[in-house]
Amino acid sequence: MNPKDLRYHKEHTWVRVSGRRGTIGITDYAQDALGDIVYIDLPEVDTDVEADTEIAEIESTKSTSSVISPVSGRIVKINDELSESPEIINEDPYGKGWISVIELDNPSEADDLLDASEYNSHIEEESR
Repeated sequence: MNPKDLRYHKEHTWVRVSGRRGTIGITDYAQDALGDIVYIDLPEVDTDVEADTEIAEIESTKSTSSVISPVSGRIVKINDELSESPEIINEDPYGKGWISVIELDNPSEADDLLDASEYNSHIEEESR
């Protein structure tokens, strides 16, 4: 089940907004589709990112996939634990498997993303 407190991008990423910061990760659906994650190329702190652009790349036993930022801003923190243990994303995509924290250019930008119900509908449509 997708947490209701998150906003979702159609490219299977999520953001949890808290004030002017947003924590970003990939969805359970994305980690399941990727399979066993073996490596993640994390973004660099202090990098400016635009919504809808790649911020990281994930390699799994099946494929390599881009992580698309759902929002715009500056990366202020990355999850260093993923460098040593990228499988954390498979185990806990909405908790310990977060990828980065971004200082948001515009916190209301997240309002344009999908809520949990809309994201569930998007997954169903994509799976057809």
